[in-house]
Amino acid sequence: MTQVSSLTLNDGNSIPPIGLGVFQIPDERTADVVGTAVEAGYRLIDTAAVYGNELGVGKGLADSGVAREEISVVTKVWNDDQGYDETLRAFETSAGLLGLEYVDLYLIHWPRPRLDRYVATWRALEKLKADGRVGSIGVSNFGREEITRLLDECDVPPAVNQIELHPGLPRTELREFHAQHGIATQAWSPLGRGQGFLEHPAITEIARDHGRTPAQVVLRWHSQLGVVPLPKSVSPTRLRGNLDIFGFQLSGAEMDRLTEIGTDFRVGPDPALFFDVS
Repeated sequence: MTQVSSLTLNDGNSIPPIGLGVFQIPDERTADVVGTAVEAGYRLIDTAAVYGNELGVGKGLADSGVAREEISVVTKVWNDDQGYDETLRAFETSAGLLGLEYVDLYLIHWPRPRLDRYVATWRALEKLKADGRVGSIGVSNFGREEITRLLDECDVPPAVNQIELHPGLPRTELREFHAQHGIATQAWSPLGRGQGFLEHPAITEIARDHGRTPAQVVLRWHSQLGVVPLPKSVSPTRLRGNLDIFGFQLSGAEMDRLTEIGTDFRVGPDPALFFDVS
């Protein structure tokens, strides 16, 4: 089992520096995948209401034999449930499926500014935190403008913004903005979701130089940027490999070379355009 340290958030809570994302893993397979991941050493599991596998995540954790307080669980309120009362109800549904009394990190999945509900949704998250149902609260796919509004109008700053981030989309300016406000950056699709980044010559060459896989090099790049990557895999071998990124160091030149791959290529939707998707 690989042991990993923790990252302290702006509210004093901590999360592991790498986690397992379970997007698109069928619910009936999720328990086994989560169990394998926990056995390998993962202590951060990222799901969402819309993934449809919160039940499987909960079962996998319950069957793992690992104490609840050792695992950080992340889930997210979906677009259709934005609003104060709606979010409180959505949280109870997610917590029930997960079989948990509290969730370590609860996120607004997308801002959808045209709905103009994310501030009310955030206030519901603040209540959940105040009531002890949620350890930390954060957002996902938010841009500078939406985060600034939360900072200006609400009491609790986001602890996390989970965004698409990989060598094709390094998000340098947004990461700098996060750092200015003490907001941790989590990365979904950190390996680029099968779009060929792992075959990029810069990545394969650096991998050869370090005797590592291209995936390990990319995940190490995230880690050295201070980003928490959330790679998805159902393969036990890849699960263990993705976690084994703390035994080597990329040089400054190697880090710059990987960051310079960026072409603003997205594997998911642009949040600025993701207004009318339910």
